[in-house]
Amino acid sequence: MSEYALNLAQNLINKKSVTPEDDGAIALLITELEKLGFNAELMPFSEAGYPTIQNFYAKLGNSNKNLAFAGHTDVVPAGDETKWHSPPFTATIRDNKLYGRGAVDMKCAITAYIGAVKTFLENNPNFNDSLSFIITGDEEDISINGTVKMVEELKQRNEQISLCIVGEPTNPGKIGEMLKIGRRGSVNFELEVYGQQGHVAYPENALNPITALVKLLNLLTDHQFDHGNEFFDPTNLEITSFDVANPATNVIPETARAKFNIRFSSEYQSKDLIELITDTCARCLPKHNLTYKVSGESFYNNNREYASLVQHACEKVTGLNPVLSTTGGTSDARFIKDICPTIECGLINKTAHQIDEHIALADLEILEKIYLQIIEDFFKS
Repeated sequence: MSEYALNLAQNLINKKSVTPEDDGAIALLITELEKLGFNAELMPFSEAGYPTIQNFYAKLGNSNKNLAFAGHTDVVPAGDETKWHSPPFTATIRDNKLYGRGAVDMKCAITAYIGAVKTFLENNPNFNDSLSFIITGDEEDISINGTVKMVEELKQRNEQISLCIVGEPTNPGKIGEMLKIGRRGSVNFELEVYGQQGHVAYPENALNPITALVKLLNLLTDHQFDHGNEFFDPTNLEITSFDVANPATNVIPETARAKFNIRFSSEYQSKDLIELITDTCARCLPKHNLTYKVSGESFYNNNREYASLVQHACEKVTGLNPVLSTTGGTSDARFIKDICPTIECGLINKTAHQIDEHIALADLEILEKIYLQIIEDFFKS
């Protein structure tokens, strides 16, 4: 592992960049990339009602053969800091592990890639294609003023990107065992059912919204949406909240509320599921209000050439042939796929968002080597 990548990782972890705060994380990376010859453009975005977010696009060269790397500098809150064995925003090496919030998700992946780029450029002084970075400070929260707006800006400029490596932590147990070539779609629903409040002893004078809501949720959870396919598990609905707010034991309440999420395969688009849920509610419920928000559509990268290239790079370094997967949550790849193929390749995700988040130093070294191999193989192809 290069001392450069490790030192940069420590400096980046020390930035308390809890969404939407930046704390100098973006500026730190811009400074390092400018030293390597990149032209870095700060892209702050704002929207009414939401905080301004710092982002940047950095590019070296003007070739249309452009390998990009995407990542985020923002992190989730540390939680109860008294439970950490070392301060969460002070990068600490202990027992050959690097501790700190964002070590896994995903500051160390960013610095491993910059370290790999630095080595590649030193080894290839006549490099005349293009490398680029798409870095946001708005991935861990609502993703309003981050990558989604950067992608729109790059579209308008007709910026050409051949492939984007997204540095999300993709591996369950070992570096190099899994790549993400797509993600399930996600849509969140909030449902409020209205009834008639009344005394439990006189149900004929009331309309119980709980009964109707429970029957509907049972119907939805029992529904077989699809059977998945080669790259996707079956579409799945999970109830995330059920709330009546009724402290009395002898009152039928007036309203009942539920929230549920559907993670869906490429067999669906979000509009199909929204229509299905809307129609089912209309058929089965009394007066109600249904709202929804789409987090992202399902997608996968069907460019087998690029998938094989990244697989082979991982295998050269680790001896493992990584599985191509679409499991897990959403990532900014759901936006970037609109301008180029994406492949997610990063660290082990086991301690992401946890107390004492950490990576093994050996894994940082392996990931840097994988990234270097990807860059070398990409520009040979």
